[in-house]
Amino acid sequence: MTRFGNVQVQITVENGKITGADVLQVPWNDRHDQMINSQAVPVYNQEAVDAQSAQIDVVSGATYTWEGYTQSLQSAIDQANL
Repeated sequence: MTRFGNVQVQITVENGKITGADVLQVPWNDRHDQMINSQAVPVYNQEAVDAQSAQIDVVSGATYTWEGYTQSLQSAIDQANL
């Protein structure tokens, strides 16, 4: 949960590695949310795969999304026992 809404991340794991990350839920309430998240989410998804962890960089202007994203990503990683 973020200040602006929920963020939920799903990962795909093959052979013990993250091969994909997708956002199932992200704040999309207004044009501002849509503008920020349409730019930040693809970056976060790629960084999650590249980093193989929740230790990813924040996209400028998308700090709240990053906070929710990294928390959800870490939860998904923990559930996958990675």
